Amino acid sequence: MKQILTTAAVVALSTGMAQAGGVERSTQSVGILFEQGNYAEFNIGGFNPDVSGTVAGGAISSGDMATGYGSFSLGYKQALNDNIDLAIILDQPLGANVHYPLANQPYPFAGSTASISSHAVTGLMRYKFPQNISVYGGVRIQQASGKADLKVFSTTAGAYLPYKLDAPNETDFGYVVGVAWEKPEIAARVALTYNSKITHDFDGTETLFNGATIDSTFETVSPESVNLEFQTGIAKDTLLLGSVRWVHWSQFEIAPDGYRATLGGGQPGSAGALVAFKNNTTTFNIGVGRRFTDQWSGAVMFGYEKHDGDTVGNLGPTDGFKSISLAASYQATDQIKITGGLRYVDIGDATTNAPTLADFSGNKGWGAGLRVGMSF
Repeated sequence: MKQILTTAAVVALSTGMAQAGGVERSTQSVGILFEQGNYAEFNIGGFNPDVSGTVAGGAISSGDMATGYGSFSLGYKQALNDNIDLAIILDQPLGANVHYPLANQPYPFAGSTASISSHAVTGLMRYKFPQNISVYGGVRIQQASGKADLKVFSTTAGAYLPYKLDAPNETDFGYVVGVAWEKPEIAARVALTYNSKITHDFDGTETLFNGATIDSTFETVSPESVNLEFQTGIAKDTLLLGSVRWVHWSQFEIAPDGYRATLGGGQPGSAGALVAFKNNTTTFNIGVGRRFTDQWSGAVMFGYEKHDGDTVGNLGPTDGFKSISLAASYQATDQIKITGGLRYVDIGDATTNAPTLADFSGNKGWGAGLRVGMSF
């Protein structure tokens, strides 16, 4: 029972992330380590946000500036013996797709685009002690890149100032450690996981508003995080499931020297950054999973991330969210299970940084995901 229900819940959680301005796209779950025996899975998903804002008291609209995206992940788990498990996970932990419609001039960022992409491979080992305690850890290798093509309206110049950034792939390392407790008789499990930060030192190029192209070296941190994942049986064929995820987003900043000196106003720290987050986030998810037959089970999950109320950057104009997810899992054979999920996200209102001071409100998004798992 717990394997079917947990799969349904995981897909419900992962059908379209909307955290920290849409930059985070993976919860970095270690749930695959707790699958029975040998196991492999393939996940695909998509998210379609609708995010727009206004300036001048609502007279000028940005248009929908957040484009839809897809993602995938792969996982493989091998039981070496009764005490040791190995797992390898390929996912896309960070991502962004920003496109302010050019047709919405004179909105201050009309025609601006930006993107972040990443891939990570995580290798994990788990060792099971007596009394249902286990410890696990491993190494994460992460590759990231980014581009920006901004057209920022300057009231001083009376025109749009162009700016470009190209930060090609950079590969760096981090680590994962955790501890878990289980009580199989009631399908109970609590797992606490720490994911270290990963520091990327980019060597990129910037094209400034005056047309000059310069080499740019800058540091960006993929932030550290802590995951608490739990589940327990509360009635026959019924599980209570949830997670708490804390991310140190104040570590994350994209601040090339050329941007800071020109469009960033030369200000130090996050004030002059292309992208930065002032606040760390804690995301809560809770729900119930239930098995209906030997083949079918389902889950409903509710998510919440606090609205902080501070101004945010124009490339990530959201602040917190509420969500509801539904998922169903079908045990096709003794070895194969298929799970699908849908997620609706009420994206938190936000006001962007000066000088734009745009009001983003009434935004939302829909996500869908599919997982195919095979035990062997």
